[in-house]
Amino acid sequence: MTELQSQGLRLLDPGAGAGSRRGGAGPSDHKAVTVDGVTLMVPVHTHTAFSSPFVADAPGPDGRSVLRRGSIPIASVSFPRQPRFYARSTADGIPYSHIATLHGSDVLATTVLQTCIRYESRRKACRFCAIGQSLAAGRTIAHKTPAQLAEVAKAAVELDGVKHMVMTTGTPPTPDRGAKVLCDSAEAIRAAVDLPLQAQCEPPDTDAWFQRMKDAGVDTLGMHLEVIGDALRREILPGKAEVPMSRYWSAFEAAVEVFGRGQVSTYLLAGLGDSAELLLSTSERLLAMGVYPFVVPFVPISGTPLEDRPAPSAEFMRSVLEPLGQRVADAGLRAGDIKAGCGRCAACSTLSRYEAPLAV
Repeated sequence: MTELQSQGLRLLDPGAGAGSRRGGAGPSDHKAVTVDGVTLMVPVHTHTAFSSPFVADAPGPDGRSVLRRGSIPIASVSFPRQPRFYARSTADGIPYSHIATLHGSDVLATTVLQTCIRYESRRKACRFCAIGQSLAAGRTIAHKTPAQLAEVAKAAVELDGVKHMVMTTGTPPTPDRGAKVLCDSAEAIRAAVDLPLQAQCEPPDTDAWFQRMKDAGVDTLGMHLEVIGDALRREILPGKAEVPMSRYWSAFEAAVEVFGRGQVSTYLLAGLGDSAELLLSTSERLLAMGVYPFVVPFVPISGTPLEDRPAPSAEFMRSVLEPLGQRVADAGLRAGDIKAGCGRCAACSTLSRYEAPLAV
């Protein structure tokens, strides 16, 4: 599974299962694939995937496909189906899929604000980010209102059995860095449907926002470091690097006080230049604070400045994920105990598989 996520997948039937996504907020250029009962987001539109040794045959009548490495069959796989809520539109004619999408097999995800002060400046934009691509292509809208999100969330639960929801956002030009719009969205969604929620944003200007988000119905919080080293942060995410690491550490501490151990998480992108040693030492510090370190392989997205940067090798990912999985388990912060969000879904990394005593 780790090799599959690093090297990507070629599809003999690109239309199999739920539609894949190109560009936009992540995970992008991926397709959901279920291998041995585990659903992964696997790159299918990247340069690495185009030359991958892994090939999936067209699904048979039972919906299952043979996964091959070269010509050798190695597993039976399937693809989560297109969700039924995609067929609906709001009263003003906006397709539900423009408001929220299915991630993995049972997670609803939305980018509440599809614009970002970082992305709008070429000098400040995160070099891997494609948040504006889906908006430019007309596949989403710039601001999903609380009422729209509540309507779609309710339908996704009723029609497709969605189990939890992720709300991320581009960073607006306000000191709360998106916390307010997430509060408004969460309050409306929880009034309409009982659905565990994760909110994701940069650390806001004041820790008081964490309790406000909790009171609005947010169950878990993601504040994503993505890159750790100071020089690398300035190179890869120059706008976000203006928020110092010290603010992230203080925000993590305050957020854990509100949401609880294991209910605050952060993305760490492996393969952008941070060493395995730095990823592990930072993860240990996070675990000690009660923060889940969701280490994910970097995926080069077409149309971004890093589109030609290679994805990390499976060997590099194993060198991080294998020891980290044991440390996560020892800390008692397993993915399965997270109430909602990316860590619970776990489809963008095989970290959760290393938390269990099974080889990946």
